[in-house]
Amino acid sequence: MNSTVTVKYQTTIPKAVREQLGIAVNDALEWIVEKGKVVVHPVHNNFLRYRGSVKTGAGDIAADIQSAREGRLEKYR
Repeated sequence: MNSTVTVKYQTTIPKAVREQLGIAVNDALEWIVEKGKVVVHPVHNNFLRYRGSVKTGAGDIAADIQSAREGRLEKYR
């Protein structure tokens, strides 16, 4: 499979390669040069797999801000 490098040094990853490696829009690619060859590894963002693992309540932003201010005041007393 071939792809062409544009004047902006961009290229298109062939569909078959994207599908085989599971590359999606906004995925990062790691480029490594080994013995005169380029090796490209997809870097998948697995952040969303942790969704729901931290339980939070409704929260009260105004109370949190006030508590932080009071804590900062205590630091300087």
